Amino acid sequence: AAAAAGGDGAAQPGPAAAQLSRPPAPRARPPMPVWCCRCSLARHFRNYSGPESEGQLLSSLVQHFGDSLGRKDKRMPLLEETTLTGDPLLTVPIVIIGNGPSGICLSYMLSGYRPYLSPEAVHPNPILHSKLEEARHLSIVDQDLEYLSEGLEGRSSNPVAVLFDTLLHPDADFGYDYPPVLHWKLEQHHYIPHIVLGKGPPGGAWHTMEDSMLTISFGDWMELPGLKFKDWAASKRRSIKSDRVMPEEIACYYKQYVKVMGLQKNFRDNAYITSVSRLYREQDDEDESQVSEDISTQHLQMEKEDVQTSLIKRNWEVRGYQRTTDGSQVPFCLFAENVALATGTFDSPGRLQVEGEEFPFVFHSMSDFGAAISKGKLRGKVDPVLIVGAGLSAADAVLCAYNNNIPVIHVFRRRVTDPSLIFKQLPKKLYPEYHKVYHMMCTQSHAVDSNLHSAYTSFPEHRVLSFKPDMKCVLQSASGLKKIFKFSVALVLIGSHPNLFFLKDHGQEIGHSPNQPITCKGNPIEIDPYTYECTKEANLFALGPLVGDNFVRFLKGGALGIARCLATRQKKKHQLIVERGGGGDGVL
Repeated sequence: AAAAAGGDGAAQPGPAAAQLSRPPAPRARPPMPVWCCRCSLARHFRNYSGPESEGQLLSSLVQHFGDSLGRKDKRMPLLEETTLTGDPLLTVPIVIIGNGPSGICLSYMLSGYRPYLSPEAVHPNPILHSKLEEARHLSIVDQDLEYLSEGLEGRSSNPVAVLFDTLLHPDADFGYDYPPVLHWKLEQHHYIPHIVLGKGPPGGAWHTMEDSMLTISFGDWMELPGLKFKDWAASKRRSIKSDRVMPEEIACYYKQYVKVMGLQKNFRDNAYITSVSRLYREQDDEDESQVSEDISTQHLQMEKEDVQTSLIKRNWEVRGYQRTTDGSQVPFCLFAENVALATGTFDSPGRLQVEGEEFPFVFHSMSDFGAAISKGKLRGKVDPVLIVGAGLSAADAVLCAYNNNIPVIHVFRRRVTDPSLIFKQLPKKLYPEYHKVYHMMCTQSHAVDSNLHSAYTSFPEHRVLSFKPDMKCVLQSASGLKKIFKFSVALVLIGSHPNLFFLKDHGQEIGHSPNQPITCKGNPIEIDPYTYECTKEANLFALGPLVGDNFVRFLKGGALGIARCLATRQKKKHQLIVERGGGGDGVL
């Protein structure tokens, strides 16, 4: 498990965490074979039996992992796979799955950055300001988050998200542009070793979004702590023409943020997770071999009560592979005390589950639609594009088609007067393009005029029954009337869902509604509202869209909650070891 901590180059200890404290060993045990941390040849082993401190071993593995990747080794320097040791000293405290803004912000706080109330700051909420003054000398991480967030209201259902947002953007929802009341300090003795794994560069799904769109949120609301977006843009001589910016700018900002804040050592790109498992150990003998429960299978279905009580849950095992520049796959296996899920919800586009949806002319992403336009596949087409959905992605598709002189049939299940439509929540002055789409949805409806309009026709309260091989679709109205239309391509944009295939039952057991797919709105992961730990699985955390926080403004609260939880537990561990007579002064 040492390679889990150091193997990804991510868990390099900070200055005050150079060594790991050693609790008293319950009994002597034989030397443990580990990969040689200073030799890239897998056949070279050495026995670790104690002369070198665990901290030195961890550091050397960190160094070796970074070096070996640079040489494109075919294998990560892991523990011998037949030796599944349970020594927590050789296990990274936390692995973060996902390197979007959620994972980046969590890494920032785990790296020792602490928010304090600014000396001259006065929060516009007098009650909250009074609470902050009570412990001005303490960082927000070290304060009672439940006490601070009590009575606050905002656009998130998670109280810590609302708290952190109002500290960073006071009264933003009332149209004010107050500065943050926090300032940040780097306190390296608070560094908690961690690894952030992502499929692409830091920034996550922002690197794959359509470049022609503008963000819904203002650029300031997209920024992460410690680096103002406008300051970064000015330093790069980028011209920001409006408060809303293009996804490309945000993606570049997130990627640069990791470098500017010195977080690179914690990040590993091109990493694909294949399984997350719990390790079990015999309760009555801590040196017995462990049993691995693969969460993606039902390998350990305990049938008897006495068998369940004889095993205790240990650390997590995270398996996957890292894709190299030449396309090869380097497998890895990490051991962690905690796992944080920060994958977002863009992995799996929503589907209608109707006949013919798998035809190649039925798209489920704006990128596919944009590619078809750029390649000229829709040039000169007489038949319209069929767009399904009533959200902002569907509106983006309508605008894209409209601007390219492609006729549109727009199908959605809601009424145009439905108050839950997103267009109802957007100010016209700030979002004129979306209100243009909404105006067409209302005035160019098939219900108003039975003939198709030349550029755009909406079909409110309709659903798609099927797609036909001859590129026709069958629509059905709320009254049951069926209509058939011919189209050039179809674009289904009805939301997206997280892909948690690496968890048992795709993570359905940890949602608010068991045995139902995890979704951002309908069934987010159930968490403790102040620690963001899953209520149904200890030491498993989730933040961002997985817990209902779609906006970058609010996902930062998840990072705060998790950082405080881990810091509190680390402090308790240290106190326990001191009380038992243990030594050491580093990360436990």
